[in-house]
Amino acid sequence: MEQKLHTPEGVRDIYNKECETKLALQKKLNTVLHLYGYKDIQTPTFEYYDVFREEIGSTSTQELYKFFDREGNILALRPDITPSVARAAATLFENEDFPIRLCYSGNTFINHSSYQGRLKENTQLGAELIGLDAVEADAEMIAMVVDGLKKTGLKEFQVSIGHVDFISGLMNAADLQEEESREVRTLITNRNFFGVEELLDSKNVKESVKDAFRILPELVGGPEVLEAALKVAPDLNARLGVSRLQQIYRLLKLYGAEDHVTFDLSMSGSYGYYTGIIFRAYTYGTGDAVVRGGRYDHLLEKFGKSTPSIGFAVILDELMNALNRQKITVDTVHQNLIVYTEQTEKRAIPLACSFREKGRNIELIKREPEEEREVYEAYARRMGTSVLLYLRDDEKIEMVNLMTGEEKIADL
Repeated sequence: MEQKLHTPEGVRDIYNKECETKLALQKKLNTVLHLYGYKDIQTPTFEYYDVFREEIGSTSTQELYKFFDREGNILALRPDITPSVARAAATLFENEDFPIRLCYSGNTFINHSSYQGRLKENTQLGAELIGLDAVEADAEMIAMVVDGLKKTGLKEFQVSIGHVDFISGLMNAADLQEEESREVRTLITNRNFFGVEELLDSKNVKESVKDAFRILPELVGGPEVLEAALKVAPDLNARLGVSRLQQIYRLLKLYGAEDHVTFDLSMSGSYGYYTGIIFRAYTYGTGDAVVRGGRYDHLLEKFGKSTPSIGFAVILDELMNALNRQKITVDTVHQNLIVYTEQTEKRAIPLACSFREKGRNIELIKREPEEEREVYEAYARRMGTSVLLYLRDDEKIEMVNLMTGEEKIADL
């Protein structure tokens, strides 16, 4: 017996209702991005390794899928789409002075350690606003995230916003070694503030700086935490960062997005290229963020164009997990099934054609006369079909709404 092949670890097949839901989600989110004036861009699934190299700060080079082309150049599957868009924008819009709004969707590939249990291939859908360093650009991005998540049917979610200059200011004031700084950042990310306190106690760190680190867990919440953050901000850059968050909040109120926004001054970017505000969206039913984003004012410089930028990516697989666990149904296109016999074929095919002309999805199945309706009804339910049209040889049609259980019989 021939052995069946299955997928490698960390990737999977998506089909039927789940695939329909995923594509419907992409369409809803894309609609929101287009409403804000963003234009579609597609970049290659793999690029030269240099596009994702360590200094770009996208992901660890150990977690890249790397391979060679015929000429011996090192290529890599994209772990993140933002560097690809930055590379394309630096080339395609080299002489454009006005802001560039781009949006995309595509799959990303990260070779996580197997014990982490995460998917190695994920679908991301995102937007990048290139060429504008302004609070208006920051607020527009966050408003789009809020609008997009509402459009998917989510009601209970929060966009958590921080600023890399605040944490960087604390790190500089603590005057730690590079290794120690990395450790402190990891402890903060894991919200292990006792570990942070213990490490700082073992170093010659000023008491005022320790106090600032100590109140980090309290700097999470509404706009009032920004006032508290200003009082402990260790340098001008940190104060300017907090002040920028206050200005963004003022604009978010104009968008009507403030109810879904919280501030978290302990946040530090997961990508090394972040330079200003960073944000993540969280909801129930998934352990990870459903959206990640931030400002990356120096990323395009790596590709030859010096211009500020900000962007975000929706991790569709995480979003689908959340919607599923919250039992939120995503509207998909209804599928209908016509079951007919040799005798009713001359009626069935024109009927299917007329439905398709009206934009309705119709699947045709020819049955043997002795087969019962229940067989096809069971199949239709498995496939997520909405309506079964069962054509009988006596010129009658049985119409079964599989969503409501309602049945009708009519003349063909």
